[in-house]
Amino acid sequence: MFSSGSSRQIIVLWVGTHNFGHTAEQIAGGVQAIVRCMEQRQPQAKVIVLGLLPRGKNPNPLRERNRRVNELLAEALPSTPNAVLLDVDPGFVQSDGSISHHDLYDYLHLSRLGYSRLCPTLHRELLRLLEGSAAQQ
Repeated sequence: MFSSGSSRQIIVLWVGTHNFGHTAEQIAGGVQAIVRCMEQRQPQAKVIVLGLLPRGKNPNPLRERNRRVNELLAEALPSTPNAVLLDVDPGFVQSDGSISHHDLYDYLHLSRLGYSRLCPTLHRELLRLLEGSAAQQ
């Protein structure tokens, strides 16, 4: 995962949506375990955990599961000093409950337009953390 000599300022973690057959509680627990591992190996690093995006053209159980994973992480991660949960969903679900293939081309993976809507939130958070770490030095 990390070489022993490398030191990271920020780690971005985006996992969980492909955990078929797992409950929201299991997925959130797995994400938390990964964050703990990162903290042990890179204690100086800030960890940005990206929230899971909604999936499927229309409302479905996997979309609900992802929403619940995000809720569980929002409850658990504040007790982890170097980790933050970042909601990167710019509002992909439309007023009728559907998701556009223009944002998630197969209703799971982001299109170029989807990334262009999501990335500004991540960019702002990265800059915020980098500015904060520069001020501490």
